[in-house]
Amino acid sequence: MQAILVDDERLALVKLEFMLKKIPSLHIAASYTDPSQAIQEAPSYHPDVIFIDIEMPEINGLQAAEMLQEACPNANIIFVTAYNHYAVEAFEINALDYILKPVRNDRLLKAVQRLEERLSLAPKLIIAKEEVTIRCLQSLRFERGGQSLNNLRWRTSKAQELFAFLLHNRNRFVSKDMLIELLWPDFNLKKASTHLYTTIYQVRQCLKQNEVDLHISNLSGGEGYTLETGSMLIDVDKWEQGILALETISEVNCAEHQVLFELYSGDYYDDYDYLWAESERQRLRTIWLHHAMGIAQFYIESNRIAEAVTVYQRVVQLQPYFEQGHLGLMKVYDSIGERSAVEEQYKLLKDLFQKELNLGLPASVEHWYEQWEQLNHRVR
Repeated sequence: MQAILVDDERLALVKLEFMLKKIPSLHIAASYTDPSQAIQEAPSYHPDVIFIDIEMPEINGLQAAEMLQEACPNANIIFVTAYNHYAVEAFEINALDYILKPVRNDRLLKAVQRLEERLSLAPKLIIAKEEVTIRCLQSLRFERGGQSLNNLRWRTSKAQELFAFLLHNRNRFVSKDMLIELLWPDFNLKKASTHLYTTIYQVRQCLKQNEVDLHISNLSGGEGYTLETGSMLIDVDKWEQGILALETISEVNCAEHQVLFELYSGDYYDDYDYLWAESERQRLRTIWLHHAMGIAQFYIESNRIAEAVTVYQRVVQLQPYFEQGHLGLMKVYDSIGERSAVEEQYKLLKDLFQKELNLGLPASVEHWYEQWEQLNHRVR
């Protein structure tokens, strides 16, 4: 196993190197007192493990570990430090182990045994290279070969939101300052930066362990990041591109329109209270509603009433405050003589607006219903 050691204290580095050389299965490829040099040169050694101190003057070891992980994605991290108050943060970034100074031989041997166990299991964890799809409609989730990646679980809600934000800005530079302001606005810069580095590391590890081929580049000397999605399938892109590519709905392409209609499983990141996603959420919702109403109108004109009802029902299910969906449903019910269904839908909408929004119904709905009532009263 190839190992790299990083510690700004020369004596500590020499001592650790001396102890590790007693372990036959480990080969020390390089040792560094300068973490910046280690970050530059480490990839050429293809290390299996990196032993690194946390408290260093020029660059925090957590930040250095995050950058080393980017440079050497297959390397395991073992922290070696005199300060136990870093332990929680170290394990939050999914470090293999955490050893306190002064280092004991038995503790070091245990860490190496853990490394050997992880490396021996690695071939068994290889997943068949099937297409991965990222879904952002309703909730953030991953699928491989049509099956959900249930093992991909974010360690914290901050890790999930950081990834979601990078995905939202995919293939674009996102500054470190922007991420700190978004996720840790009340922390001082040093503490916020530490949380950022550990969370980036954690996200990378989560993706790596589930063999999701996404790369988070560290740009501008560590001042920001870019999530590179490459050819990864993302449901919102597939859905929007599909709608833009299709011609106006007709008998020839209505099946394709229906597939795209059903692909929209919910609003963009709708399960999360991400205020930064609201603008995109509104934009995509507007596109879907326009598309859905067009499909429903086509079905009505083609006398495919049952299909029109299904479309309108889906619209009011996903967008309960969209009054035009309710109105369309009432009109369709009226066209097939379902008077009780019209009344029930009207009451449902009125209660929704009064109880949830403390508002009266829009004038267009009230006007239509009043006319409908008058007409039906005369008929009766």
